[in-house]
Amino acid sequence: MGDMQKTLGGTCLEEIRATFSVYKALGDKTFAQLADKEMHWKLDEESNSIAVIIMHISGNFLSRWTDFLTADGEKPWRSRDTEFEEPGLGKNELLAKWEAGWACLFKALDTIPEDGLQKVVLIRTEPHTVLKALTRSLTHCAYHVGQIVFVAKCIRSGEWKSLSIPRNRSKDFNAKMGMR
Repeated sequence: MGDMQKTLGGTCLEEIRATFSVYKALGDKTFAQLADKEMHWKLDEESNSIAVIIMHISGNFLSRWTDFLTADGEKPWRSRDTEFEEPGLGKNELLAKWEAGWACLFKALDTIPEDGLQKVVLIRTEPHTVLKALTRSLTHCAYHVGQIVFVAKCIRSGEWKSLSIPRNRSKDFNAKMGMR
């Protein structure tokens, strides 16, 4: 089983880290296609710009994963409501916020022993196992990265470069993978 595990994937924590990394890469590849002003575009007044979503993801990660084993995941210094206000930052400043949130998450992941997934942590005083907190964070992240990609596709339209298998290219991709 050990060799099979190494072939198919790693430990639970390694798989969680790898999946978070996929979503970070999707965001990074999306930002590479956007100009500074496009980071602030929004569909309508009730929608969030990519800049706002970045601020929210970063704020969430910093709050949840700073001292997460010893302090509640909703830190008193976090101002969640202001994360949804247009930040007025340039693309480079937004990307620095994005990177800071991810760095906090990945640093926290490095501190969790494989047998620590059942340890109990708090988020807004609600008890979660570390595994549940990670799953909650991963699904939250995936939800918002999906929004970022969608908004960017709206902005770039015909100039959008696919982040996965381009439309009408599934057969080519499958053939490349050795499938019929």
